[in-house]
Amino acid sequence: MSVSELQRRRRALMQALPANSVVLLKGSGLVIRSNDTEYPFRQSSDFFYLTALNEPDAWLCITKSAKGAIRETLFVLPRDHEQEIWHGRRLGAEAAQALTGIAHVYDSKDLNKRVMQVIGQHSNLVWPLQCDADELALRQRWLDHVTTARNLNAPRQHIDLNPYVHELRLIKSDAEIALMRQSTAIAVAAHRRAMQSCKPGMYEYQVAANIHHEFAFQGAAGPAYGTICGSGDNACILHYTENSSQMRAGDLLLIDAGCEYQGYASDITRTFPVDGRFTPMQARLYQWVLKAHRAAIALIKPGNTLPQAYKVAAHILTEGLIDLGVLKGSVAENVKAVAYRPFFMHGLGHWLGLDVHDVGEYKQSGDPRPLKAGMVLTIEPGLYIPTDTDCHPELRGVGVRIEDDILVTAAGHDNLTAAVPVEIDAIESLMAGQS
Repeated sequence: MSVSELQRRRRALMQALPANSVVLLKGSGLVIRSNDTEYPFRQSSDFFYLTALNEPDAWLCITKSAKGAIRETLFVLPRDHEQEIWHGRRLGAEAAQALTGIAHVYDSKDLNKRVMQVIGQHSNLVWPLQCDADELALRQRWLDHVTTARNLNAPRQHIDLNPYVHELRLIKSDAEIALMRQSTAIAVAAHRRAMQSCKPGMYEYQVAANIHHEFAFQGAAGPAYGTICGSGDNACILHYTENSSQMRAGDLLLIDAGCEYQGYASDITRTFPVDGRFTPMQARLYQWVLKAHRAAIALIKPGNTLPQAYKVAAHILTEGLIDLGVLKGSVAENVKAVAYRPFFMHGLGHWLGLDVHDVGEYKQSGDPRPLKAGMVLTIEPGLYIPTDTDCHPELRGVGVRIEDDILVTAAGHDNLTAAVPVEIDAIESLMAGQS
């Protein structure tokens, strides 16, 4: 991410905050996996958004004076020859300054002294109000010191930082959209590879391995979330990540997988037959989900809302459940009774960005939020028929979901993941080795 882009983000944040404020934001630390080994480091999304710094234990401090003057300060781990031999290179102050465009960069050992001084000179303290216990204890020690110091004054107001940063993150810049296009392109290639390589007798984890290899081969950091490869009735478990079953001819396979590329997530779901051919009943169910998927995406444009699209999708899925004999009665009666809910139990979609379930409010002043150009969201209708449902035997234990990543544009929308086929003929052709 360019320095000018990062500076623009921080400037927009401070413009939204009142004068005489100090912003304090902590980056992520290392997390123990077992004994003395850590999980791979992943920076806090908010911290990464404002700094692009991908090192642990950093702090960002930005002040806005009573007259509106802004000063940015960053604290990073110091260069340490011994530590870098064991754990890898550190940027240090000079390189961190070049990366972030922040003028004042100090070693983290200076954090306590400098931060307490700054806190005591501003009336508004802006930070994430919800944080872990260690961070909360550290902040309280700073406040206790400021309260008792002669020449300092404790801030009179505490403001939650999250809503301000999250509002900025909701609308993607051109630079962010370019990264998301790359993230989705990698995920598209992985899903196509999964379709082409899938065979009866394989295990779900082998399909997942092909997906993860494609992610890594194309430069992604890895999966953006736990990859779901659910065959048969495993597809009816929404967050199934065990991926341990052997796949059988005649079953469908639901894959929900996306990668993380330079911090940005993709999120695609496709459902297809393990042996490359839909049965007639599977095809009927699938076509109803596809119809709902298309109708919902058609409504994604500036001014419309996600609940509008959900309402249309739920109506179509209800029609499908009646057509398939899962529900009885009229569409209107079943929609009013929300009778589709046991078979379509999740939302229609979510924001997408640095987090796979990205930040940003879905309502404004209590009403559904109108879509705006620059938002990115998923559209993912699905139907899941429990094994004990009174319906055609071939439908029991079948789950179908179709999910695409949609960029809202000034003219309407752009489906970033459309290159993974959704049409039955196209899926079967790809699985048969045809272009």
